[in-house]
Amino acid sequence: MQDKILLLPILIPIVAAILAFAASFTRIRWLKEFISLAAAAINLFIAVSLFKTNAYYSAPWGGFGFEFLLRCYHFSAFIVAATACFGFLITLYSCIFMHNKKFSNQFYLYILVSIAFVNGAVLADNLVLMLFFWEGLLLTLFGFIAIGKKDAFMTATKAFIITGVCDLCLMVGIALTGYIAGTLTISQISLSVGGIAGLAFIFLVIGAIGKAGSMPFHSWIPDAGIDAPLPFMAIMPAALEKLLGIYFLARISLDMFKLEPNSWASMTLMIVGAITILLAVMMALIQKDYKRLLSYHAISQVGYMILGIGTLVPAGIVGGLFHMLNNAMYKSCLFLTGGSVEKEAGTTNLEKLGGLGARMPITFACFIIAAVSISGVPPFNGFFSKELVYDGALERGKVFYIAALLGSFLTAASFLKLGHSAFLGKLNKEHKDVKEAPIQMLIPMIIIAAFCVLFGVWNALPIDNLIQPIIGEHRLEGHSFSGLPKDAVLVALTVVVLIAALLNHIYGVKRMGSGIKAVDHIHHAPILSDIYDRAEKRYFDPYNIGLHIVKAISDVAWLCDKAIDWVYNVFTVKVTFAFSGAVRRMHNGKYNTYIAWSLVGAVAVVLFLMRS
Repeated sequence: MQDKILLLPILIPIVAAILAFAASFTRIRWLKEFISLAAAAINLFIAVSLFKTNAYYSAPWGGFGFEFLLRCYHFSAFIVAATACFGFLITLYSCIFMHNKKFSNQFYLYILVSIAFVNGAVLADNLVLMLFFWEGLLLTLFGFIAIGKKDAFMTATKAFIITGVCDLCLMVGIALTGYIAGTLTISQISLSVGGIAGLAFIFLVIGAIGKAGSMPFHSWIPDAGIDAPLPFMAIMPAALEKLLGIYFLARISLDMFKLEPNSWASMTLMIVGAITILLAVMMALIQKDYKRLLSYHAISQVGYMILGIGTLVPAGIVGGLFHMLNNAMYKSCLFLTGGSVEKEAGTTNLEKLGGLGARMPITFACFIIAAVSISGVPPFNGFFSKELVYDGALERGKVFYIAALLGSFLTAASFLKLGHSAFLGKLNKEHKDVKEAPIQMLIPMIIIAAFCVLFGVWNALPIDNLIQPIIGEHRLEGHSFSGLPKDAVLVALTVVVLIAALLNHIYGVKRMGSGIKAVDHIHHAPILSDIYDRAEKRYFDPYNIGLHIVKAISDVAWLCDKAIDWVYNVFTVKVTFAFSGAVRRMHNGKYNTYIAWSLVGAVAVVLFLMRS
């Protein structure tokens, strides 16, 4: 039946994950890779067949009236299809990158189970069922990172704790929402944001933006960029978690709660978005590692999505959702180029790279396309989604537009630095034998880069067919946002900002003599220098702040415990011994001493009676 097909995007990847893991214990070469790639391809076929399909599946689950309720409609089908595309391409890439690497069997297990859980969370039309799949991703997240470098376990623990706190907030939000709405069926919930419902909204938003990697729930991502296997960064923080987190944020803001553009809820989302854009991109600017720089940009770009959706005006919402798709593309592509560099050059340290463009021309070309896309250069896809976010932000307030535009300047500046440092300049002698990455690693990059061009030049394809149907005609107010931007002044300002970023790079290179130091004049500028120093020492890391708070509390608790022990084990014992010693000395066996004590006691009794 039509409705039971909704189980396949969940069951097939899970079954394949078990088979791929078991295949690693056989002597058949490439078996686990074949099973994983075949499962990803089948999942892609099913996802494409589900697109533009309305289907439901319902079955009793868990007792207490809970239903295993799945719903496929345009938005969920779109996310499932996007998940399947990225899952297939990055699995293909991983077949070469992860081959013969330690724990590669676990890697394929985690990637397929993650795809299944994302599909389940997106298709779920019951909040508890969605939470079940959502929490499952917490386990695969931990496993993904833990199989990385030697000390990756600490980073995995950090990611688990930060994401787990966000998920606890999500649980509270779901409980409050279910209590207020009287139902846990997502498609039947429609609440205002007043009173307790406003609190439920905040808790749900924390869960959504925490999954998407927004500030202040971001600090594990740059660490994972260094410690985790690189394909993990391309598929989870760059693609699947962004798609899932922003999908749920859109469901919260557009469907489950009745938000107005001038509401406190809208303003809160825009403030979070603007702060995330600026602070994360400022940290990306000063990084000297390929993957760590990209990790901060993965955080910064979430800010544009949150800002766009938070405007609650048609242009901003379309821009935010379009940017969700665009970011998943060019960010995955950028991480894949970083993986190619790491595999061939053996490092992602920008100080040790340089001149790779001539040795890796296809990787370099894909990097350029993805870099200009994320920087918002016309006519690539990132330009059009950012222009829509700018339009919506300006409609809500100039300060938000300025924040978004400044973010674009810093984004372009940091990618000029990255591209110059890794692909231009003088080739390191250690890399004289570097060659282009294998074709299996190039194909995913080429396909994604091609879509960055296609979705820019022909942006009507994604906007008219994927994005605007999500929002609906009633919210679009009769407007269509595909084609060329409507405000020429905003476009001109964007071009000016991008040219300024280029001039800033040229100035920095001439002043400092190298691409990697091209933004040092910003890094070491007055005021900024001290802030950057503290940031690099993790003074502003919420996780580290939390650790310090927990340590302070534990130190106080330890002191209290020691004080209590001292009272009972030292002070009380000493007082008892002193008192008993004094009493013992008073009982010296002399008759006149006992007579004296008797007289003192008698006087005390008389005085007490006279007082009463």
